[in-house]
Order: sequence, then structure tokens, then C-alpha cells
Amino acid sequence: MKILLLGQGGQVGWELQRALAPLGEVIGLDRHSRELHADLGQPEALAATVRAVRPDVIVNAAAHTAVDKAESEPALAQAINADAPGVLAREAAALGATLLHYSTDYVFDGSGHAPRDEDAATAPLSVYGRSKLGGEQQIQASGCRHLILRTSWVYAARGGNFAKTMLRLAAEREALNVIDDQIGAPTGAELLADVSAQALRTLQQRPELAGLYHCVAGGEVSWHGYARHVIEWARAQGRPIKVAPEAIRPIPTSQYPTPAQRPLNSRLDTRRLQAAFGLVLPHWQTGVERMLAELP
Repeated sequence: MKILLLGQGGQVGWELQRALAPLGEVIGLDRHSRELHADLGQPEALAATVRAVRPDVIVNAAAHTAVDKAESEPALAQAINADAPGVLAREAAALGATLLHYSTDYVFDGSGHAPRDEDAATAPLSVYGRSKLGGEQQIQASGCRHLILRTSWVYAARGGNFAKTMLRLAAEREALNVIDDQIGAPTGAELLADVSAQALRTLQQRPELAGLYHCVAGGEVSWHGYARHVIEWARAQGRPIKVAPEAIRPIPTSQYPTPAQRPLNSRLDTRRLQAAFGLVLPHWQTGVERMLAELP
């Protein structure tokens, strides 16, 4: 099997290089690649790359993920998150290839408290959310065989992430304010990559399983609860922590305004994914603690 991986240098793309390797030949590209064009900001040029490689599987791990910045550059977000996946999907359909693409909880409005399943009505609040929903729709309209995995709160040991920021601030400050009314599940890039590889392998034998799925770690937590867990884990490991437990203060989203509106409810129901592919999604704490243990 020949696999074209776009966005190989990102958090998920980096892990995918490892997870996909046992499935076949992985041709990893990012927007800095020279021999083959892989800049999703120029979607039509991607078609030539797909035609040159002629992959059996296209994995798109590239995206415009700067949520606030997208508010001021909607055309670029649309090109990268919607039009480029549409081009990839149409090329995949022409080749008879499979497209794996990642989407987000931001396609929902974040109302209520129940986890949303794949059939729930979408209503994005931001440019980013609308562009990601547009990508889903273009892929589905293409008729190509596809897997779309909606996920949330992605982190990795490589690169920056919320946990690292909290550890740095906890070592510098005596008090922290952290949002407590946004609820979701921190999901490791490692977990996403492993689920992706398992799903692609199964799909080769059972193509009827193609479609849209939710993929997040088990359980749920607020950003405030996430921060407390990370900081207390580090304190128990003897790491230098200045902030006292009671000084990690919860605040509502309204006290931390941002250009892009965030969904308050990012809970995603993953039962369809687990049943279809025979998977178990571990609790979010498992992956976070493993990531923390890998930090220098």
C-alpha cells in the first residue's frame, strides 16, 4: 500500500509517520517539501502531487489550526481547511483511493451538556469551525471512499501544548486563572495516529465502514480541571511548582475574551467508532500522564 501523508511535521502528522509505517510505503510531505507540492494554501496545485504519487491512501493531517487568526484571514482558512480537502477528495475518487481527514468539535455550537454523536446538527461559531465543516462537506460530496475523524483538544509531547504552558506558569506564578466552563477530552496525537492506522487497516477489508466518526479520549474535563491534574501530577513527581492548589482559580469564558468564540460543550460521543472498529479509547488522563512523563 502506498500512503501519501500531508502535514507530516505537525503534531498528528509526526505520530502518523510512526503509526502508518507498518501498513506500507509512507510518502510524507508538508508545505516546505520541494520536489512535490504540498501547500494546502494552494489547493489546486495539490492535484498534480496526488496524480504524480498515485497513492492508495491519502492522509490529510494538515490544517489551518490558528483559531483566532482565522477570524482575520477567512479566505486562507477556507482554502486550507475546506477547498484543499475537496481537491484531495476529488483526486482520491478519480484514483479509487481512500482519504483520511481530521475534523473538529468546532463544527458544533457547544450548547447543552450531552455528548454529540455524528448525526447531531452542526452550527459552527467561528471562521475555523465553518471552514472545517466545509472540508467535511466537500469530501462527502466527492463520492470518494473516506474516513473523517472529528476530534478535540489535541496535544502531543512534541511542540507546544496546554499542559506545557500550565507547567511553565505554575513554576513562575503564585496564582493562575483557568477557564472552567469549557468541557472536553484532551486527546493525544499518539492516540489519534494509532486509531487512524487501525481504522485504515480495517477499512481495507471492510470498505463499508467508510464515513464520519468521532474520535476523542475517554472521559471529560474542563480546562481548569485539566490544569489542576497536570500541575498536581508534576507536584507529586517533585517538579518545581510555585502555585498552591487553591490558587488555581476557575473563571468563566466570559472573563477571557478571544477573537474566535469557543464551544463550551466539546463532548463527542465515540460509541460508533468503537463499535465499528472494535476499539477502546483510554481515559484522557492515561495519555496526558504518559505525555508528561516524556517531558524533559
